[in-house]
Parts: sequence; C-alpha cells; structure tokens
Amino acid sequence: MSVAFAEAAPAPVLSLQDIHKTFGGVVAIETFNLDIFPGEIVALVGDNGAGKSTLVKIIAGVHRPTSGRIFIEGAEAILNDPSESQRRGIQVVYQDLALADSQPVYMNMFLGRELTTGPLRRLDRGRMIRETEALVKALDIRIPSARATIRDLSGGQRQGVAIARATHWAAKLVLMDEPTAALGVAETAKVESIILGLRARKLPILIVSHNLDQVFRLADRICVLRRGRQIGVRDAKRADKNEIVSMITGLSA
Repeated sequence: MSVAFAEAAPAPVLSLQDIHKTFGGVVAIETFNLDIFPGEIVALVGDNGAGKSTLVKIIAGVHRPTSGRIFIEGAEAILNDPSESQRRGIQVVYQDLALADSQPVYMNMFLGRELTTGPLRRLDRGRMIRETEALVKALDIRIPSARATIRDLSGGQRQGVAIARATHWAAKLVLMDEPTAALGVAETAKVESIILGLRARKLPILIVSHNLDQVFRLADRICVLRRGRQIGVRDAKRADKNEIVSMITGLSA
C-alpha cells in the first residue's frame, strides 16, 4: 500500500511579524505581518503617506522597528543598519537609483565592493568588466558597453543597471521602490520583463508601485497599506482592481 505525501510548502524568505514603527508620537506603521516566498513578487500599494517607504526602509535596515520581529529564512534578524541588511542578502533599488553618473557601468556594479588584484590591490577592471557583461547579458539588459558612462544611458538603461547591481548582490530578496516611475511605455515594458526574469530565477521581490496596471501585470500578491495600517493582502489573480482601489482609499467601489 502506497502513501502519498503532500509536498511541503517552501519556507518564507522574509517574515515580518507584528512590525510597529513610531516616530516620536506619530504612528508610521501599525501592526504589520507579511511572509514573502521564493520566486514571488509581492506588491506594496497605498497612497502617499501610507507607510510604504517606511516599511521598505525597515527591511533595508535604515529604520529599526519600534517593536516586532523580522525573520530571514526562519532565523530572526536584527537589522541595525543597511550594511547588515545587505550582508543578509537583501538589496534595494531606490527610485533615485543611487548610481554614480560620472562612473562607467562596471564601476557602478561594484560600487563599494570593487575587485582588486595583486599585492598592491590594484582595481581588477578586467574582471569587473567581464562579470558586468555576463550579468547584463543574462538579464537581457541592452546597454552599449560595460564601459559606458552612466550619464550617457537612457532612463530605462539606468534602471536596468540598478536592478542588475541589486541582483548581483541579492542572495535573498530585492526591494524595488517605484522602479518605472520616470520611464516611458517601452522602457517600462523592458524593466518589467527584467523583473519577471528575476522571478523565474526564484528571487523574491517586494515592489512598491502606484501603477495598479503594473501591479496586476507583475505581482502574485498585493498588500495594501492605508495611513500606516495593513488593510489586507490579496491574490493578484483573484483580486479586482476596484476592490484594491477601495482598500487604498477606504471608499466603497
């Protein structure tokens, strides 16, 4: 007699439990709970002031939660600063990209983590260029060259470089804050294609976006914040846009 065993569900890469954040007497985040699993895109939506950026900064180690616990692959993590978050495999693509405009692509890819060689620790430019070229090719990011200067690239190409850099260093999770806000239609489509490619590689992504059409194109689940309160989490395939708008605004559809 054979017995069939159900496949165990994957453990969450990131688990936020009862996260609460205040700044002085102002409550920025009330009790917030969320699990993010491998290969999953979770969209964080809400109006300005809803608490989205604060939550991203808590995960990134910029802010410490006033209370609550953060777990990375089941182990509790105390994220005292961004370097600790990065050490644990979390990378952020901020809206302003944080790229050095006067530097070439390959130097931006290794910014703060430059590769060196020899006893004098000279910059290993050749290796950095080769690794950059391999990464942008794997992600299908169209740039003239790894040696191209950032300021000479289009907005979509710059966003692609920022995502590639995050991907290169993110072992666990990528956070994206409005990744296509300043891009045109064609460049937005290209960046969205890159994001979907990351999901296919089982890299989980938490994306902040005001664009609900984009959210429904990309996300597996949608988490709604309103004035610091977690209103709910919905399956993107089953959710209705009017329902999400109602959750964001607090008004009936």
